Amino acid sequence: MSFRPEPPYRHADPARTGVLLCNLGTPDAPTAPALRRYLAEFLGDPRVVEIPRAVWWPILHGIILRTRPARSAAKYASIWTPEGSPLRVWTEKQAKMLQGYLGERGHQVLVHHAMRYGQPSVAQGLDALKAQGATRVLVLPLYPQYSGTTTASVVDAVTAWSRGVRRLPELRFVMRFHDHPLYIEALARRVLAHWATHGRPDKLLLSFHGVPKRTLTLGDPYHCECHKTARLLAERLGMGPERCIVTFQSRFGRAEWLQPYTEPTLRKLARQGVARVDVMCPGFVSDCIETLEEIAMEARDAFLESGGREFHYIPCLNDQHEWLVALTAIAEQHMAGWPTRQTDDDEQRARRRERARALGAAD
Repeated sequence: MSFRPEPPYRHADPARTGVLLCNLGTPDAPTAPALRRYLAEFLGDPRVVEIPRAVWWPILHGIILRTRPARSAAKYASIWTPEGSPLRVWTEKQAKMLQGYLGERGHQVLVHHAMRYGQPSVAQGLDALKAQGATRVLVLPLYPQYSGTTTASVVDAVTAWSRGVRRLPELRFVMRFHDHPLYIEALARRVLAHWATHGRPDKLLLSFHGVPKRTLTLGDPYHCECHKTARLLAERLGMGPERCIVTFQSRFGRAEWLQPYTEPTLRKLARQGVARVDVMCPGFVSDCIETLEEIAMEARDAFLESGGREFHYIPCLNDQHEWLVALTAIAEQHMAGWPTRQTDDDEQRARRRERARALGAAD
C-alpha cells in the first residue's frame, strides 16, 4: 500500500489544532450533469441507502440517475444564489466566523469546512489542515442529532482518508449536540425574533429530515434525539404539545419513514381550520434545498392550497450570533486539554530547531 506524500515538516513549528466543520453536501452547479455526479456519490453511500448493492445498483444507475438529476437541478436552480449553493455559502461563512469567535477567546486554531458529498471533500479539508501543520483535528459534523446515515458517514470518510496517510493527526469527533443548552437557546432566539416581528402562529411545526423507520427499530437514536430537541425548544418557548408539532420531511422511495410526514400534516392542519402555521427545521443549521425549496416553497403551497391562510418559514441558524456562540462552546468543550494557545517565542523555536539539527534533521 502506498501513502500520500507528507507536507514539509519543520521542527521549530509549534503543533497546531484544527477544526473541520462537515456538512452534508451540495452539487457544484444547478445542472443535470452536476446533480448526476452528486446523487451518485450521495445515494451510493451504504450508510444512506441500506439495500444490498446487487439490488440497489441497477435501480440507482439504471433508473434514478437517468431521471432524477434534471428534476433536482430545477429545484436547485430556484434557490441558487450568485455566490453559489446556499448550503456551501453558509457553511463556509460559519467556518470563517468560528475561527474568529475562537480567536476572540484566545484559541489559535485552524478552521476549515468540508462536505461529505461534493466539494470540498472531507479528505481535502483534512489535507488542508495537515498542510498548515495541524497535529490535532476536531471533526465537527453540523448535524445536531446523531444518525448512522449522517454523522457516522462522516466518520467513515475520515477513516477512508486515514488509510492513505502516514502521519495521522490526533482525531476527535463531535457526535451530537441536540440538547446543548446554547444550541437550544439559539433556536429559541431565532423563533422569538421572528415572532417579535410577525406575531405568533396558531401552530409551530418543527420539521426534521426523515429517515427510514427501520433505522429506529435497528437502534439508531435519531428519532429520540429529534424529539428531545423539540421538547427542550418547546419548553424554552413556553409552548405545550398541542401547539408545537414534530414532523419529518424529505421522504424518498416506497418504504415507510419516520412519521408524521411534514406535507400531509400541513394539509391536515389547514383542512382542520388552522389559519397560520410557522415552520422551523431545527435539524438543519444552514439553509439549503430541503429548507428553502421543500419547506419555504412546496410546503407553503401545500398548506395554502388546502385552506390555510398564513404560512411562515423561520430561517435556519445560518450566521446568527447566538448560534456562533453555541458552536464556539461546542468546539471548546471537545478541544478541552489540547494546546490551542501558542506560547512559544522565537528563542524557544530556535532552540528546538538546533536540537533537531544536532540529531540529523534537515530542518
